[in-house]
This record gives sequence, C-alpha cells and structure tokens, in this order.
Amino acid sequence: MGEVSVLETALRQVRVATAMVFGRRLNVRAVERLVADALVTLEEFGSLGDDVDELADGPFTDPAERRDLQNRALQRTVRRLAIRSPFYRERLAGVDPAGITTETLTRIPVTRKADLIARPADFLCSDPYLVTQTTGTTGAPVRIWLSRYEMELWPALIALSLVLRGDLGPGDRMQINLSSRATAAVQEDVEVCRLVNAACHVVGQVPPEESVEHLLGRSGPRPTVLTGNPSYLARLVGVARERGYGPQDFGLRAVYAGGEMLSRNLAAAFRETFGARTVGDSFGMTELLPVSGRTCTHHHLHIDPNMGYTEVLDLRTGEAAGPGRLGELTVTPYFPYRECMPVLRYNTGDVVRTLHGEPACELASVPAVSHILGKAGQLYRTADAVVTPRDIVEALDGTPGLPWPLRHRAEVTARGRLRIEVASRELGAAEVTERLRAEGIDADVSVLPLDDTEAALRFPLRCDLLEHTFTRSQA
Repeated sequence: MGEVSVLETALRQVRVATAMVFGRRLNVRAVERLVADALVTLEEFGSLGDDVDELADGPFTDPAERRDLQNRALQRTVRRLAIRSPFYRERLAGVDPAGITTETLTRIPVTRKADLIARPADFLCSDPYLVTQTTGTTGAPVRIWLSRYEMELWPALIALSLVLRGDLGPGDRMQINLSSRATAAVQEDVEVCRLVNAACHVVGQVPPEESVEHLLGRSGPRPTVLTGNPSYLARLVGVARERGYGPQDFGLRAVYAGGEMLSRNLAAAFRETFGARTVGDSFGMTELLPVSGRTCTHHHLHIDPNMGYTEVLDLRTGEAAGPGRLGELTVTPYFPYRECMPVLRYNTGDVVRTLHGEPACELASVPAVSHILGKAGQLYRTADAVVTPRDIVEALDGTPGLPWPLRHRAEVTARGRLRIEVASRELGAAEVTERLRAEGIDADVSVLPLDDTEAALRFPLRCDLLEHTFTRSQA
C-alpha cells in the first residue's frame, strides 16, 4: 500500500470511529472501503498489525469511557423513538431523554414480543425496505421491517469484524443452512461473503442428506465454512456418521451455529465429524440486529457493547440482577445502527446468569454473562433446585442411543418433581435417569419410542422447518 492509500485508510478509520462515538449515520461506503483496505493489507503483509483488536472491538470497550458513551447513545436513541415511533411516543410520555442514563433507564417498562405482534406499524421510524421474520419455533413469528440503510450497513460492519479477526476471507466458501424465513440473516451472509471476496452457497434447510452432499463437494468446491441452527447441523452430523464419512471427506475449517443452544458434546461432534477447528456459538435475534454476542472458551456470552445496551433483569424483581443471579437478557439497539423498526429495552426471554467479577478469558475486554440457559418460561423450579433447559441439554446431548439432535420435554409435577420425556428407539428410562443423575439432575424419566415425524410434533426444533426442493425426483 502506498502513502496515499495508508492515509486514506487512516482517514476512513477516523471518520467511522467518530460517527460511532457521536451517533451519526455511518457512511456505508466508507465501512465497505475499510473492508477492502483490510483485505489488501492482508494480501501484501500477511497480517493487519498490532492495533487490530482495538479497531475490531470499537470505542465502547474501554471501561473508563464506556459509561459516558452508553449514556449518550441511550439518550439519542430514546429521543428519536419519542419523536418517530407512535408506540414509544405513548410509552415515553413525560420522560426527558436528556435525563436517561444506564441507571434511570430502568424506569421505562420493557418491550416484549407481544407488543411487536400486536402493534407492528407503531414501531416504524423510517421508510421500510425489506420485511423479515423470526422462525416462530418458540411462539408466533414476528415480522420485522428493515430499511435499505440497515441492510447495507450491517453486512459491512460484520464483514469488517470478520476480516479483522481472521474468521472469514478470500478463498473461503460458505454453505448457508438457514431457513428462508430468516430473510435478513441469509441476505447478510450473502453480502458479507461478497464484501470479503468469499464464495457462498445458500442451501437452506433442505433434507439433511442433500446438505451433506454439498459439503462433500458433489455440486462444486467443498465449503470451508458452515452456518446454521444447531439442531439442523446436528442432523448433518447424524447423516455423515451413518454413511461413514469423517474429517478427511470434508473441507470445513469452521462451523458457526446460532438460534438454539449448542451443547459442548454437539460442538465436539462438529469437530470430530467434519474436522472443523473452529466451532462458533453466537447469540442474535431478528428483533435486535445488528446486536450480537460471541461465546468464549470459558462458555461466557460476550455481547457487543458498540451496537446496543444490554441489561440482565432479575427474574423475581425485574431490577438489575446481582452477581451470580439468574436474569433475562434485555437489549436496546442504538441509533444509528437500528433505525427502521427499533425496540427499547426489548426483553428477549432468554435467561443467563451474571458473573462474579470480571471474566478472565480471551474476550475479557467485552462485557460478559453466562451462555444462554434457556427461556424464562421454561425454567424448572423443583422442590430441591432450579433446573434450566441448558442443564438438561448438556447432560443428555450426545448420549449413545439418543439421536442427534436431542428431543426432549420437561415439566415439574404437583409434587415438585422434575419429569422429563425423551424420544429414542434404543434407550430405556433407567439409562436416561442414570445419565441425568451423573450430572446432578434427579428426575422421573419417560422414553417415547416414536419415529422422527411423531417425535418432531411433540418436541419441535428448528430443524423441523425443512424446505423441500426440486433437486430430487418426486414419485
């Protein structure tokens, strides 16, 4: 890179960073050019330099500056919502945006999924361009409108982050096994691949046998990166193992899973079956894009502080959860990253546990909580303890005789006992009970000897949203 190129890159970095700090709309083309600059630097020098972490993590990661930046971001976000959103104009009546801080934000009621379903048009704050929706596996799907600016900005920011961290680059080939309902997520992945000069293949949630064929390179070069929901990817593991395939048959170096809980045993299965060195477990919701989180090797969830403000609300009091307490993730995406259909204090229903003290892991500079433990409505309060869906999944996923993905259901009886149903053709109740006890879970177990179709109806997962294609002849 010549002197002029270096100077231009430095100026773009300053402009983007300044816009982030002061809450101005970002110049999308400038962010895209930073991606291109990073690719050129990598090609010429083989690395991006010592300051890449600071550029990748953004201005909000310095603890001394974070609080002031958060307060200003919240104030501008609340100010805009009070003016533009009919829903929040009512909710924020009498609230002075200038007085909003991380401490006073709790005076504003949380927003829930039911609010979006009941009054979607009243959340619109700018001209809509594209509608997307949640998959609806945990309830009624929510339709979310996005602006053209959002659909151009988010992939540019994601691409910059991935290139800076070395997670995606030229020469990679991404196979996308996301449901076509997730319009925004699929388009994001496609655009990210374009910006980093990677290839992509949108396969969708077709029958898993077809996806494995693509991973083997039967329809072109073998993919190097795979993305999808854990339950669907687990079905790929099952198909690959049934057919005797192993790491030598695939070209994957990374698997990125999200949208459901990823157990440690399933992550290990991805590595063992596909040979993927990296297995990423991410957090994200259609309602909160582009706010997202990454799971570290210590199994903490680190949510990006640059794009939004995250709270953990105590399950009993609704106030900020103390150290080591269970609470619901509640997130406010900042303007200007979210502009068309933004939400304020959106209660995700996802339960996490706050940490004791600062994390000591490779992502320690980014605020953290535990990984997702399940939905608030699915915590099992027995006479002896609180059992989370994560506890059950970690105990049973990967058990010989229980198919990938794990299908189960749990409830607490009137006597305060945990009762768990699982679907299996091979195991009996005694074997499953023993497995649970080994992990400290005392439960009454029923094993249902159902075929996959019947089990799917009783234990729904995202992998059940199959999209049948014309790639196979129909009888």
